[in-house]
Parts: sequence; C-alpha cells; structure tokens
Amino acid sequence: MSKPVVAIPADIREIEGNVWQATPNQYVRAAVKGADVTVFLVPALEADNDFDGILDRVDGLLVSGSRTNVHPSLYGKEATDAEGPYDRARDATSLPLIQRALERGIPLLAICRGIQELNVVLGGTLANEIQDQPGAWDHRKPDTPVLDVAYGIRQKVMVKEGSCLAGIVGAGEVQVNSLHRQAISDKAPRLAVEAIADDGTIEAVSVIGAKAFAVGVQWHPEYWVGSDQPSNSLFAAFGEAVRDYAASKQGHDRPAQADVLAFGSVKSA
Repeated sequence: MSKPVVAIPADIREIEGNVWQATPNQYVRAAVKGADVTVFLVPALEADNDFDGILDRVDGLLVSGSRTNVHPSLYGKEATDAEGPYDRARDATSLPLIQRALERGIPLLAICRGIQELNVVLGGTLANEIQDQPGAWDHRKPDTPVLDVAYGIRQKVMVKEGSCLAGIVGAGEVQVNSLHRQAISDKAPRLAVEAIADDGTIEAVSVIGAKAFAVGVQWHPEYWVGSDQPSNSLFAAFGEAVRDYAASKQGHDRPAQADVLAFGSVKSA
C-alpha cells in the first residue's frame, strides 16, 4: 500500500542568478522518517496555484520554517526593511493552503514561520525583534555554522495541562530548540495556546474546533526528530492524523500517482 502524501510549500531562493523553489531538507527528512509519509513540494507562486487541486491530491500539510518573514501588510502593519526579508510568493502559497486545509479538515503541522502564518490566516498579528522587548528572552538562532549547535535544544517551554500538545509530549516542562525573532503578538481568536516560554512568548498553538489535527509550534522539532522524544512524538502524531485522513478517503476516487507528482514541478516559461 502506498504511503499518504504530505505537501510542503516551498520558498523562493535566488542562487547565482537563478530562482529556485526550495525547502530545507530537514523538514522533508522529518516528514519521511518521523511521520512515515511521502512528500512533495508545492511551488511558491504569487498567482496560478490551484489550491484545491493540490489539496485534492494530498493527505496532510506541513508548513515549514524559513529565513523570510510574513509580509506585515497581511496583518495590517506597514512593511519595513527591519522586518524582512520577505517572500511574497511564499505568502501567496502558504496562507491560502493553510486556510483551505483547515476548511477541508486536512491535517496540518505548522513550524516556526508556519505558526506565524497560521496566526495571520486566522486574524492574528506578529511582533518583530522580540528580543528587544523588555523582559523578553533572546530566541534568535545562535551565530554559528555548526547546525547541531545552532539547533541545539536549549530552552524550556511549559505545555498546558489538558491541551492537545500535552496528549502528545506530556504536560509541564519540555525542552525545545526555539529559534526566531518574530512571534505571535495578537493571538487569533480561533487559536488555543498550547505552550509558552518563560518570558510569555507563545510557543505552540492549536486550532479551536479544527476538523483534524491542526497544531503550530514555534520551535524546530524537525531537526532532532530521530533522537529527541518530544520531536519524534509530534511528527508521529501528525503522521497518524495524516493516515487517518487518508483512510477516510478510501472508497473515493483518488488521482493517479503520476498526477500527484506533477504538482511538484513548475512548467518552464
């Protein structure tokens, strides 16, 4: 039996003058190994993506982190260089996919930029350079080329008793690797806080009344999914939700595998 399929929205990257559709390999690896799914990337396009056509062909949506930030105009603020860099094609791809996945009851796991996008989709706002706010902890990624150090598990969050996340990783103190300079400011009304940092930063949320698994975390469980139990448990829970959704589609017409894979490429001009 073929594995269920999870979509990951890509980012735009310019490398040596060429524009690339890309996502960090750590997210793909975590989905394949931690959630036991097949992955394809959704091209980041400012127009022309068929979101329902894409979601017809998948069983889950994983929204990755990125070095870019959600454009402030999307949550009612003026854009400045300090809040960049931006990726309008990523915004135009991820946000509609999140919206339609929630409406359709497709399992969703949103990480780092993903939790911020989830908050914006549901009507919330974001705060920038949170490390400069009084009493805030410095959540930024350490300046080191050694990724195991940069993504080291170094911060605790408190997972709320009785929350969705508590059922996955346990309630109370959990050690994580939270790396960000933006965070949720005004929380969207449909989001429930699942975990917070010592400085009050919202570190995890779930969607109230969601039809399926819909969780966002500010940290990076994808990096240590093979060795850290909370990270592994989160991806395993997402994988189970994806398989449940795929099973619910049995008996309905599904597209051929060739059609599914076609969405991972972009036609040349």
